[in-house]
Parts: sequence; C-alpha cells; structure tokens
Amino acid sequence: MILRTMIATLVGWLILCAGPVPAQDRLTLGWGRLLSNDVLGDLRDRWQTGSYTVSVLRGPAWTGATPAKLGDLLEYRFSGAIIAAADLGTPAPDDRPFAGALSLGVHSHVIWAGMQASLGLDLVVLGPQTGLGRFQSWLHKVLGDSRISDLSGQLGNAVVPSLSAELGRDVALGDRVRVRPFVAAEAGIENLVRAGGDVVIGNFGQGGFLLRDDTTGQRYRGIAGTGGSAMSLTLGGDVAHVFGSDYLPEGGGVVAAATRTRLRAGVSWQGQRSSAFYGVTYLAPEFESQPEGQLVGSVNLNLRF
Repeated sequence: MILRTMIATLVGWLILCAGPVPAQDRLTLGWGRLLSNDVLGDLRDRWQTGSYTVSVLRGPAWTGATPAKLGDLLEYRFSGAIIAAADLGTPAPDDRPFAGALSLGVHSHVIWAGMQASLGLDLVVLGPQTGLGRFQSWLHKVLGDSRISDLSGQLGNAVVPSLSAELGRDVALGDRVRVRPFVAAEAGIENLVRAGGDVVIGNFGQGGFLLRDDTTGQRYRGIAGTGGSAMSLTLGGDVAHVFGSDYLPEGGGVVAAATRTRLRAGVSWQGQRSSAFYGVTYLAPEFESQPEGQLVGSVNLNLRF
C-alpha cells in the first residue's frame, strides 16, 4: 500500500511537471551519465564506495538557455549507490552500516528570479531488496578480490520519498572564467541544507546544460554545448548542515556528523563528436566516528566514432 502511494505521488509529480508542454512537442535533448568510485580516487573500497547516475533530459527544442516555465525542461533520473564500512568483511562496531540504494525521480530545471533553479522528487529504495549487496560481493569474486561484504547489519528494506531543490547563478568573469555560487536543500532520505560554489576556467559546457551529482557535487554534461572543441578546469566546494540521515539512522550506534564538507576538482574535454570528464572529490567524514575523509573519483565518457 505504501509503495503504491509513493508511485502514485511520483506519477502525479510527472504529470504536474509535464503539463506546460504537449507530449508531441517534447524532444530528448541529452543524456547525463556519471560513474563515481573511491577506487578511482584514493584506491580504497569504503564508505561512499560507488555510485552511478543516468539522466535523460526532455523538453522543447533546446535554445542554449534554461527555460522560464516549470516543467519545460525535465530530467528523468535513475541512480544506484553502495555505501559500506571501511572493512567489508568484518566491519567495526562504530563504522557505518552497509546500504544499497536505488533511486528513480524527476527534476524540473527552470529560470526563477534570474537564477537557475531545480526542483525534484525521487523515490529511494533501500535494503536487501535492491540486490546491491549481493552484486558487490559477486563483482569482487569476478575481479579476483577475496573480500566479501558482511551484509548482516545492512539497512532494512524501505522506500523513501525525497525532495531536493537548488538555486544557482552563473557569473561571468571574462570570456573564459565563470563562477557559480549555489544553495541547495534536501528532505527525505537525508535532511540537510547546503551552500557552496564552483569556478570554471575554460569554455566547456557553454551553450549546453550541466547536471550536479548528488554524492560528490561534481557537475557534468547533460546537454551538449555549442561549438567545437572545448576544455575546462573546474574547482569547487560546499558545506552542508545535516539534520538527519536515513543512511545513519538514530539509535543505530553511529551518529551522523552535523557538518559535511566537499572539495572537488575536475577536467572536462569536448571534441567534435566526443567528450570526457574526470574529477576527484574530497569528502569529509560523514559520521562522528569516521577517522578520516576520503577521495572519490568520477568519470563521464561520451564517445562517438
């Protein structure tokens, strides 16, 4: 009954957002994909160990600018994430519980009060029902890794609706430097508010549309930019105040850190037919007994031959 209600809520949100543009006038404007894994960063397999996000962007013909009507530009997002203890086989009592999460949602991107705004609803599925714990153990076997995840203490099955919003604005500092301050908030799977910014040096993404990754905050291509070859260096960071997290539930023995910091850098390249992105993000400890932060690497490849 609960699952049916949540699905009905998501369908209603889809209908509400899609209302301003007739279905026959909608086009697929681009695809966004990002793989993040700590093996690509600090060569470890722990905590925020891996995630993969796929988004399809639909709307009227792209003009190079975010539309002014809510629902004109929609992002349909699917993502999966694996969060684990530092020791997969024998997790310490004060380490975080294993969590596998699958998420399906829709996000509307729009210009509001002169700023780029996004508003989204996701349904996040947790627990053994996702199969991600078994998948991680199977993948380790295939790769010849003897470590098998101890799934006895993983988070239980649940379906959690989650709302998210972001406001940001691009400020040009010359022809090749842009600064984007932003604020964001989330309620549901995690309850937090966040503020930060990114500096882009170069011309990658101009005339296109960039998406922000939930785990790392890295921005990557959703709609291809105009023009030919381009390259950019991105530097950014943000700080969040965390009110609570279903990944670190109260009474579970592990307490979520009240403040969460991310620092990131990335390089983006675009050719005539292909593009690539690699970024690295420092994630500060997310729970009080976490002894140190971690480095997570992120990759996005769009190759056409």
